Amino acid sequence: MNSERLKEFRQAAYELLVKAKDATFELMDAVMTTRNAACLAEFALSPLFNRQWSSIYEALQDSRPDRKQLMVLYIKQLERQVVSSQEYVLMAIDHTAWGRPDAQTLKDRTHEYQQGVVIGQGYSTIAWIPELEGSWALPLLHERISSSESPLPKAAAQLKQVCKQLANPVLAVLDREYGNATWVLASADIQADCLMRVRKNACFWSAPPAYSGRGRPRKHGQKMKLNDPDTWLETNEIVEIDHHPRLGQVRVRQWKNLHFYRAAGHPLNLILVERINPMSNGRPFPPLWLAWVGARTLPLEQVWFKYLRRFGVDHWYRFAKQRLHWTLPNLRTPEQCERWSDLMPLMSWQLWLARDVVVETRLPWQSATLNLTPGRVAQSMFSVLVEIGTPTQVPKPRGKSPGWAKGNTRTKPPRYPTVKKRCSRPKKSKKVAA
Repeated sequence: MNSERLKEFRQAAYELLVKAKDATFELMDAVMTTRNAACLAEFALSPLFNRQWSSIYEALQDSRPDRKQLMVLYIKQLERQVVSSQEYVLMAIDHTAWGRPDAQTLKDRTHEYQQGVVIGQGYSTIAWIPELEGSWALPLLHERISSSESPLPKAAAQLKQVCKQLANPVLAVLDREYGNATWVLASADIQADCLMRVRKNACFWSAPPAYSGRGRPRKHGQKMKLNDPDTWLETNEIVEIDHHPRLGQVRVRQWKNLHFYRAAGHPLNLILVERINPMSNGRPFPPLWLAWVGARTLPLEQVWFKYLRRFGVDHWYRFAKQRLHWTLPNLRTPEQCERWSDLMPLMSWQLWLARDVVVETRLPWQSATLNLTPGRVAQSMFSVLVEIGTPTQVPKPRGKSPGWAKGNTRTKPPRYPTVKKRCSRPKKSKKVAA
């Protein structure tokens, strides 16, 4: 891969920033090449940012990244990597929190449940996993979950948008928060197969017996409770892997044609992955329960390994927060937060396209590696950006601003309460007395 592909991508992305694209694009270059920063204004110290520090805040106020067209641009790059038209495109879906507990002037903050309760804003991400191993994950959509939305319907809407643009079959891998009937029903009309982790105490039902001819036909058959082996049904398929390079001996079992109670019309395959060898303390490894929903199937030896690639999106969240400084700025409005967040996938794709172009610049204590991680590429990105140049225009100084008019009073920004999401119950209808 040469640098021309990266230059074409940067030029196309530059046009899709719509407004304030010069300052916004230079801000991205500064972020990619700055390892540490204490505040947003420090990116103005980068030699790749040719404007005043105030232009950074103006860029996030005025820019309008075209999120849908940027997704189309990412998918065009994705399709150039996929070899076969029948090959699965692996998508990882998850959501994370941008904690803002002290931002009382930020509208639409909610309680986000991660490893504890965080007051802030949630973001849902659907990312392409391009490799069989490694930490690369390339987001196609990274959107805020408003107080009127919830993570599962938001993820279903994102998956639907992506599948409309892709010709290849899609396999979505999801964590156990999505392994329930709500997700199965929300994604029922989407042309994608789903591999979800399910909770160890979940319950499934087999197909109902044949209609007896009396009464309403049954929807459910025998109940199977995962934490009660006495209720387990007969296994349809068992595969044992004797010598996995990392996991040792592995046993994989599958039950076919089961369903959730609230999704009786949507059958699935239940998969149990067990590591035979115990942990170092002698205790057995906890079992991994997976559910496959979709028309197509994969060999049982491959299905469970596909799920392990889901953790790539977790690596990307950590990379975005620590290296791309996603949660660094204290922006005032949700719109500014969304515009800043839209730049995170765009920077990640630039690093991906530059991974074969950069000459690795290692710190003295870092060892050499063949497959560069996103952090290593960002560490070596400065020389590439200097070589290929930038599509931005030279800034035109406009002189000094007249400043705040004398005599005008400053008003404090309004404070907004934290939005608490609750399950709405149907109101009881009042009975009219006869």
